[in-house]
Amino acid sequence: MIAKTKIKVLLKTPEVVGIGNDVKVEGWVRTKRGNKNIAFIALNDGSIIHSIQIVAEVANFDEEILKQITTGSCICVEGTLVNSQGQGQSVEIQAKKIEVYGTADAEIYPLQKKGHTLEFLREIAHLRPRTNTFGAILRLRHAMAFAIHKFFNDKGFYYLHAPIITGSDCEGAGSMFRVTTLDAVNPPKNSDGTVNYNEDFFGKQTNLTVSGQLEGELAALAIGEIYTFGPTFRAENSNTPRHLAEFWMIEPEMAFYDITDNMDLAEEMLKYLMNYAIENCYDDLEFLQKTYDSELIERIKSIINNKFERLTYTEAIDILEKSGQKFEFPVSWGCDLQAEHERFLVEKYFQKPVILTNYPKEIKAFYMKQNDDGKTVRAMDVLFPRIGEIIGGSQREENFDKLSKRIEELNLPAKDLWWYLETRKFGTAPHSGFGLGFERLILFVTGMANIRDVIPFPRTPKNAEF
Repeated sequence: MIAKTKIKVLLKTPEVVGIGNDVKVEGWVRTKRGNKNIAFIALNDGSIIHSIQIVAEVANFDEEILKQITTGSCICVEGTLVNSQGQGQSVEIQAKKIEVYGTADAEIYPLQKKGHTLEFLREIAHLRPRTNTFGAILRLRHAMAFAIHKFFNDKGFYYLHAPIITGSDCEGAGSMFRVTTLDAVNPPKNSDGTVNYNEDFFGKQTNLTVSGQLEGELAALAIGEIYTFGPTFRAENSNTPRHLAEFWMIEPEMAFYDITDNMDLAEEMLKYLMNYAIENCYDDLEFLQKTYDSELIERIKSIINNKFERLTYTEAIDILEKSGQKFEFPVSWGCDLQAEHERFLVEKYFQKPVILTNYPKEIKAFYMKQNDDGKTVRAMDVLFPRIGEIIGGSQREENFDKLSKRIEELNLPAKDLWWYLETRKFGTAPHSGFGLGFERLILFVTGMANIRDVIPFPRTPKNAEF
């Protein structure tokens, strides 16, 4: 019995099997061509961007079997691994036996032709992983997820599973998905007409999380250095190429880190991830560069080879005001920087990644450490070319009185954050952390333009089909 072999192994390391030896491969047919004497079948099993060529002499196979082999069909092939006579591949398989696992009617199979638009492929998210584009994206997504875990594990961080159902709103934005078992039409009411959440499953109002940060801080203030990596949710009615209702976040939290330590970690991590992509996913990057973004690999290498520029928000505003650029959104101290401002700093002014610090406290979250000037907080945003902000973070406010006052100033429900405040009462410590939007990272390393194309099943307003 012949053991099956991944196509990646045959194409990358044919010496593992040996030329002239019999092999067994399984996969999906990308194309079939030939004449009355011989058929050439391009077979792909998802392990690599490239397909392996199957050469089948028509006389050796049942005519009905060969008719069933069409684009999209799934087959098993046994044959001899030989040096390829054609261009484009080093080896091919001389077929001895072919079994059809599943047919694909050429009249209705949606991926029969090449050149489908990305918009069309979003409508068939159940089939788009079979295309070269989405096969490459999914492999890169896996590689980046693995690299993130490896990076933090090798640095001694602990992986924390933050809750997905929460009773708090980390960002204070209010755009959250409610989790409830109450009757949607006739929920129990209080005497004032408001919903009585005492009768709900958790006995209080709960939502899907927008961030694992607050829970991450609790663990960091006990075991030192942790990271979360999980799904997060925002109920924002945004139909832009940069927004999803469900997305993944990486959020490290570190005890005894100040803002400089935080910046150092973020830069080190991003360089590590870019280097991992180059070293482990080059074939997929080459395909995406050829197909979508001619500067992709050079841009990734520029992250590795350049030290990130570090400056304050105030310095950035001064540069923007003096730039002579006409921005859609006017710039002044105290404004929240838009993507056009961030990309100007990265792509035109410094021409390398930028880390901005010390933002006005009025445009940042309640938990960020306040500076002595009373106007700014020790926030940090990492800005990338094409993306703008890819990481947002800060040194966290460890002072109980300052944190309590800030919560009060913003009219946040202190009763729902009592547990968070208690960490500042019992053994408080300086600590920092940041959040990396995983899909933003994948946008950068794939060169894709729409965030819906870098997550397997995008969740957006009016779209939860698959």
